[in-house]
Amino acid sequence: MIADMNGNPDRTQAEPDAFRALLTPHRSLGPTGFLILMGALGVVSFVTGVAFLLMGAWPVFGFFGLDVLLVYIAFRLNYRSGRLHETVELTPARFTLTRVHPSGRREQFEVNPYWARVSLREWPNGRTALSIVSQGKELAFGRFLTDGERRDFAGALRDALLTARGGPRI
Repeated sequence: MIADMNGNPDRTQAEPDAFRALLTPHRSLGPTGFLILMGALGVVSFVTGVAFLLMGAWPVFGFFGLDVLLVYIAFRLNYRSGRLHETVELTPARFTLTRVHPSGRREQFEVNPYWARVSLREWPNGRTALSIVSQGKELAFGRFLTDGERRDFAGALRDALLTARGGPRI
């Protein structure tokens, strides 16, 4: 998902030529849906496990609980990885990319916007890779975005770089 705090790439009020975007991975199942899914899975596994228990296959009952636990762990790990996000900030003076990992560790990359160039590589199968290139160095970002989101964001970032350099507004 590509958004600022209001849901759009943003030009701030304080600096009209500033651009800010918050890039976050998409998670299709929200917290309420997760609770409903886990509740339904738990009930179905419990009822099926009790049926096997009544038939005398008591070890099967434990395995039905184990599968629910494994699905729960898989979802929790998925949600944890979804805490990764990147913030792109661009002013006429600097281009800053801040990456916050799920653990909370922050990485910040800063380049001069006059030397920065947006690189969008596209392969024949439709896959894309987005990076910023500056003075011979390349930094990939937005890996968790879909190919269409990378294309859209690359266009918006190119326009913002042009504006930050004092070029025509599009």
